[in-house]
Amino acid sequence: MEKIEQDRFIVSVKVGEKGQIIVPKEAREMFDIKAGDTLLIMGQKEKGLAIMKADAFYKMMEDK
Repeated sequence: MEKIEQDRFIVSVKVGEKGQIIVPKEAREMFDIKAGDTLLIMGQKEKGLAIMKADAFYKMMEDK
């Protein structure tokens, strides 16, 4: 993993045979991701994928 700044990092993960990935410990700590949390995977063919905690996404939508 390469740390860019304290609030950012880049990491590569491998997709397992069942399509699963492991969220690295540093990301889980940074974004307070715990067992049982729901994550959203959003994608756009031209721009790629983004992963976000579902509760943070819903809160962001309420604030608009």
